[in-house]
Amino acid sequence: MHRRVFIALLSSLILAAPMALAQEAPAVEAPAEATSELPRVAIQTSAGIFTVEIDTAHAPITGANFLRYVDEGRFEGMTFYRAMPGYNGSGLIQGGTNQDRERTLAPIAHEPTTETGLSHTDGALSMPRFEPGTAAGDFTVMVGDMTYLDARPAAGGDNLGYAVFGRVVEGMGVVRAILAAPVSATEGEGVMRGQMLEPRIEIQRVWRVED
Repeated sequence: MHRRVFIALLSSLILAAPMALAQEAPAVEAPAEATSELPRVAIQTSAGIFTVEIDTAHAPITGANFLRYVDEGRFEGMTFYRAMPGYNGSGLIQGGTNQDRERTLAPIAHEPTTETGLSHTDGALSMPRFEPGTAAGDFTVMVGDMTYLDARPAAGGDNLGYAVFGRVVEGMGVVRAILAAPVSATEGEGVMRGQMLEPRIEIQRVWRVED
């Protein structure tokens, strides 16, 4: 029950977000170049492997949280369970611990894009949440630009968007394949119907990539 509520809440926030596009987004400076090499992580799934770069320079709390899940093996054996089509060919995939009590750590403080300077552009990694400060063991990957998920102080709702913390650097074809994978025609409630992957895409192995 809690998982269905979690997914449905995220979906309702996303579906409401395009209305904010009519309002001017706040000016945000582009992230400065990192002063040191950022950590990279390979994610092996039943659909293939893709590699992500974790921006611990601009999103240190969210980035460190993701890396802890990686280092402790908490993602392995979990799944990508959702593929949400967006607008004009965009969309996102969602996976992680899905609130599994044995795998999910305590939630973390929210890092809005207005503070990090990051954005929900093509290939961005982001943390889904309930209220700000409830993100934990799930993550999403953008396909195409979905910048209406950024923090927008002039918009409705809590205005803080979702926390971007990295980007895909290799294997976007695998991410797109997961977005296009078969979904259940009956699983999910309300707006979630038609977004639940069937079968799920297994997360088989996740590890830091060393030079």
